[in-house]
Amino acid sequence: MKESFAVIEPVADKAAAYFYGRLFAESPHLRAMFPPAMGPQRDRLFGALTRVVWSLDSPDSLSSFLGRLGRDHRKYGVRPEHYTTLGNALLATVRCFAAEVWSPAMEAAWLAAYTVATDIMISSAESDAGTFPPWWLAEVIDHELRTPDIAVITLRPGERLPYLPGQYVNVQTARWPRVWRPFSIANAPKEDNTVRLHVRAVPGGWVSTALVEHTGIGDTLMLGAPVGTMTPTGSGRDILCVAGGTGLAPLKAIVEHAIESDAPSSVCVLYGARTSRELYDLPDLIRMQSRSPRLKVLPVVSGDPGYGGTRGKVSEILERFRSWAGHEVYVCGPAAMVDETVRALRRNGVPSADIHRDLVPGEC
Repeated sequence: MKESFAVIEPVADKAAAYFYGRLFAESPHLRAMFPPAMGPQRDRLFGALTRVVWSLDSPDSLSSFLGRLGRDHRKYGVRPEHYTTLGNALLATVRCFAAEVWSPAMEAAWLAAYTVATDIMISSAESDAGTFPPWWLAEVIDHELRTPDIAVITLRPGERLPYLPGQYVNVQTARWPRVWRPFSIANAPKEDNTVRLHVRAVPGGWVSTALVEHTGIGDTLMLGAPVGTMTPTGSGRDILCVAGGTGLAPLKAIVEHAIESDAPSSVCVLYGARTSRELYDLPDLIRMQSRSPRLKVLPVVSGDPGYGGTRGKVSEILERFRSWAGHEVYVCGPAAMVDETVRALRRNGVPSADIHRDLVPGEC
């Protein structure tokens, strides 16, 4: 499978287009399940397929990923019989684009792997269906524009939304049916069942722009099942959170959880942005710090020479302090910032196993 997939990877865009063309030609009714613009959908398809193929040697990790994928597919209305149709289109695509190395053994391997994968996804979806709805309807009860392009939105789902600090949900607005985009939950679970999202409107971002500019109190959003693995470990060790931009959202939920728990651990937050204006949630973090002596917050600005506080990249600033070895470290923000921070932490003596990372899942 890896040999044939390696042939397909360089022409991923063409292969994904062929797959969906074949799928919709043979089953036109399935087109209604997908968003109007298929570009992001093609990227997600190939991303998932890449992860599956290159995780074949890690069955436990792969099974967990496929289970989450199957549960997440419920919000699209995917039924067990759809997997057969999808499988036929996938096999035809792989056979076409890996023709130069194709063999009966490869076909048998792909078919066997797809059968096992779909069994896991179907089983997970069916198990989830007995406990949770495929999606949650949530009312917007507060919409605060912190900057011209960043909004903090508070929602109240109609049913209890079970999630862990650090997870995110896929969101759909009435403005863009069938278009789902992921956004982190920015608070620990609360008794009143409210959840808060930090959303930056990205140029050309359908959902993010709709949430920031065209959503108000009283509107209803749809939320998919919470997903994500950057969650508290419960180790009781001291915590370092390194946030960039709206990557603060899941880390804030983790911080809330930590300072509200009985564990005596200290929590340090390095909160980075390009300008002081983009430190959109700093006042609330300072309020949290004033209420908890275990919490320390350090804002860092990288692109404003006139800023009176700490200046530089968070990846550089954290190296000025004592060793972070022995801490549980959580990192979230733009991809480049996350990569730089992880490298700096490793130089600082923090083992990879103690670094929990996520890219900002929304912003699109």
